[in-house]
Amino acid sequence: MQTGLVIGSAYATLQHSSLRGQKILVIQPERIDGDADGEPLLAIDTVGAGAGERIIITSDGRTARDLLKVDATPARWTVIGIQDE
Repeated sequence: MQTGLVIGSAYATLQHSSLRGQKILVIQPERIDGDADGEPLLAIDTVGAGAGERIIITSDGRTARDLLKVDATPARWTVIGIQDE
């Protein structure tokens, strides 16, 4: 698990069938001190997060497969929580 900041949403006119109907967020991963940790990434939103919110993400493929109810998906990152302030 890792923390991050929601910096936007992603929209695609062409996408894998397992991602249809899913809200996809652009996340800036952060280190514990709040500094950026690498490049922004895409994550499936499972909790209703929005721009500017600090969230918790996981790269556990099983979580994505269980959420989408499909064994073959290109999804890797999933938002699993919103941090309290």
